[in-house]
Amino acid sequence: GPADERVETRVAGLSPGQPVTLRAVAADDRGCLFQSCAHYRADSRGELHLGTDASHGGDYTGVEPMGLFWSLAPAGMERPYQRIVPRSTGAPMKVEVLVHQGHSPPGAMPGPVVAKAEVERWFTAPGVRRIRLKEGVVRGSLFLPPGDGPFPGVIDMYGDEGGLIEFRSSLLATRGFAALSLPYFDFEDLPKVMKEFKLEYFEEAARFLQRHPKVKGPGVGVIGTGKGAELALSMVTFLQEVVAAVSISGCSSNTIADLHYGEMTLPGLRFDMNKVSVSDTGVFDIFEALEDPTNPANSACTIPIEKAEGHFLLVVGEDDRMWKSSLYAELAIRRLRQHGKENFELLSYPGAGHRIDPPSSPFCHVAMDRVLGVPVLGGGESKAHAHAQEHSWGKIQEFLRLHLG
Repeated sequence: GPADERVETRVAGLSPGQPVTLRAVAADDRGCLFQSCAHYRADSRGELHLGTDASHGGDYTGVEPMGLFWSLAPAGMERPYQRIVPRSTGAPMKVEVLVHQGHSPPGAMPGPVVAKAEVERWFTAPGVRRIRLKEGVVRGSLFLPPGDGPFPGVIDMYGDEGGLIEFRSSLLATRGFAALSLPYFDFEDLPKVMKEFKLEYFEEAARFLQRHPKVKGPGVGVIGTGKGAELALSMVTFLQEVVAAVSISGCSSNTIADLHYGEMTLPGLRFDMNKVSVSDTGVFDIFEALEDPTNPANSACTIPIEKAEGHFLLVVGEDDRMWKSSLYAELAIRRLRQHGKENFELLSYPGAGHRIDPPSSPFCHVAMDRVLGVPVLGGGESKAHAHAQEHSWGKIQEFLRLHLG
């Protein structure tokens, strides 16, 4: 089934009260192995239902129907801190779920297998079309739902990892949106690194999507994570084509790279590498490293979101350790209210970390940073983060439908 839907997991034929370990095993596109486990006991009928029965140990506890999926982490023999990100939307992520006798702790040799099944998690529904884009300077992939449409149009962007990341766009198309997955550096003939950006690139993408015969007008939406979120805020502020922006873990100021639009330049807030701390295990904590956006010396970097005619949905994890996204959302809201605006919603999740993805995406407390080449703390606690992903996904779609028709 679709990768953003819950899987119903039941086990039958056990003896009453029998202790078992459930394991999930998956491999990413490069063959790296990920696994998770949880301890259960069969009920008086010798059955188990993950929708109602609690895990007593392993990688999570409590009633968590999708716990085996969101707690997938690199297996013991793999390099740690890797993230399982679907590279190809055309093939499903295959997850094998196994039932082992007895309770075996994570990383230990599990008992004999008594049952197993394979689950296919699809990122694209049948009939969704993927069109690779080379339109003027714009690059990316357009995902169109099946049917005649027209559909609400959304531009989808990720953060400083660069390249083309398509799985959220294909899931949005599965849910009835015309979604343009838009890379903005380190892809084909786009700039290799984040040095400076021209908003005209994003304007051209918005115009392309807005004019597409399958896209409902009059305006389009944009969803972004991290750096992509902050670009989303700039787009809804300056571009008349963009009428709704979803900012996931974004900053209310422009960061890292200067942003140009015509004669205007928003300088980028910089990172002070002297404020990075490194743990004994070599994990980098960059939480304090971004320059302070509230410092008057940095006021030129602030995105003047009060100029936006459209609407904002700000999604933040209160335990984001990449940067202070909760504070940045507060600053954005304060700025809007100071200008008499109430065109925003805030989803703020206690215990959630930086990268809030579609439901059941495996939680990653620490991940390898593609730019720095070191493990960086993303923050969050797995269960709270998983619940934030599930809740926000429905709310994001509601917000986009409301404002895009």
